[in-house]
Amino acid sequence: MARFSLISHPDYPPRAVESVSVQVDRLPEGGLWLEYAVRGTAALLLPEEQEPGRADDLWTTTCFELFFKAAGGDAYSEFNLSPSFQWAAYGFDSYRTGMRELPAQSPDIEINLNAAPYFFLAAEPWPPELIAGDGTLALTAVIEEQGGVKSYWSLAHPPGAPDFHHPACFVGRLPALGGA
Repeated sequence: MARFSLISHPDYPPRAVESVSVQVDRLPEGGLWLEYAVRGTAALLLPEEQEPGRADDLWTTTCFELFFKAAGGDAYSEFNLSPSFQWAAYGFDSYRTGMRELPAQSPDIEINLNAAPYFFLAAEPWPPELIAGDGTLALTAVIEEQGGVKSYWSLAHPPGAPDFHHPACFVGRLPALGGA
């Protein structure tokens, strides 16, 4: 298990959200368990619940993301998890090029809205072959709050506008199997 604290992009501060953290556990089968926690939810806006399934453009409102880049290459995967219960999985050959949908089954998304001042979204996503071996993570979140305020959270931010695909964001390490 590994726990990560995300930082908001300095040019897009949150209204009421105080922190976003992510717990990542590698499962014995090789997949990942992700648990995102948002503290300070008084103004948090969530997308309307939908039938679970694949959808595009989830990042336009509150959405939680994981990017994985295998060691020694430029290719990476992007996984989006929405409080609407929708999700997306994409592969890229290198920085923002060669985008394609990845074959994946619907992850098990769980939401806890009754844990104020926290909001939790947890998911057991993606077959192990999509996140195999050693590599680096970019853990991110787009948080929308009342009044149209959007903040962009990541382990690290490159200079300029928010860009979760940028190599500078890939600073997390996958936890070892068994939580070591």
